[in-house]
Amino acid sequence: QVQLVESGGGLVQAGDSLRLSCIASGHSFGHYAMDWFRQAPGKEREFVAVIFMTEETYYADSVKGRFTISRDNAKNTVYLQMDNLKPEDTAVYYCARAKALTWRAPDYWGQGTQVTVSS
Repeated sequence: QVQLVESGGGLVQAGDSLRLSCIASGHSFGHYAMDWFRQAPGKEREFVAVIFMTEETYYADSVKGRFTISRDNAKNTVYLQMDNLKPEDTAVYYCARAKALTWRAPDYWGQGTQVTVSS
């Protein structure tokens, strides 16, 4: 079955960087778009970034210029490089698989990894 496993979260200070990884298994990784979403305490889950099979990318305005999504199809892995982190980036980060035409509505999700940014 499809599995997505995130790693790389942690506690950092404002201005620091983190790189999240998500290893996928159980499907043809290169045939799908991959998303990152996040959910802060008391808030709804929100879109962060997506990378398509063509490696075209799209970001939420709140992270544009600070976060970079990338993928390595040979390793079935998607990454989220997060630079200049801010306290408002504190959330559980989820990777998700999606079909290209419905990239805002992924069909499989990972378990999430916690990112905490202190001021």
